[in-house]
Amino acid sequence: MNIEEKSIYITGGSKGIGRAIAERLARDRTNIALCGRDEKALSEAAAAAKTAGARDVYAGRFDLGDTKAVLEFYAKAKKRIGPPDILINNAGYNSRKAYLWEAEIDEFDSMIAVNLRAPFILMREAFGDMKTRGGGHIVNILSTACHSDIEQLSVYTAAKKGLQGMTDVFRKEARPNNIRVTSIYPGGTDTSFRAQARPDYLRPESVAEAVYAALTLPDDLIVHHMTFRPMVETNF
Repeated sequence: MNIEEKSIYITGGSKGIGRAIAERLARDRTNIALCGRDEKALSEAAAAAKTAGARDVYAGRFDLGDTKAVLEFYAKAKKRIGPPDILINNAGYNSRKAYLWEAEIDEFDSMIAVNLRAPFILMREAFGDMKTRGGGHIVNILSTACHSDIEQLSVYTAAKKGLQGMTDVFRKEARPNNIRVTSIYPGGTDTSFRAQARPDYLRPESVAEAVYAALTLPDDLIVHHMTFRPMVETNF
């Protein structure tokens, strides 16, 4: 499957896995739209994607916890690089590790907003455009937290498992319109999402290679679920 010159939207694209995905896909001369909350990091990620070979790059600072901001990102990306051929819901947010009774209601709301509501909005928006164009591919970056029950991650896990369930249903709903839906479950990855560096964990570039593979396999197959972990991980 050839992704050259495709238009690709990536949330959480300023750092870590999102930036690595953008750079990897840019090498196929794609058009990239990125959003993130760190303006400096976002600018650097956009420049890196352009250097890697992207035909065009749109980068906008948006808080995906805000419904209006999610819709604005989609609208501005569409105006700049056209409707998405590929949507990658990568942005994730975990405020801190805490037992359920320690979590604040505002924390719950913000984690649900970024990890579940924002992908819902973007999938809903993308569906109409992809249906009109005769197909597309949506990739949701989930977490191996969906496969386990880790203490002090109850709210984050609930948000990710919510997205997992939504994605599994949407996969069946979207299929008649030639829209592919893939769930990616990375294990521990060495990014700034973690409080401490973990060089023994997956590199963001390795995760990006897995996403690239899922997007470019022969067009007579579709990856529904892809789970991978670093060799040192044993909490499953």
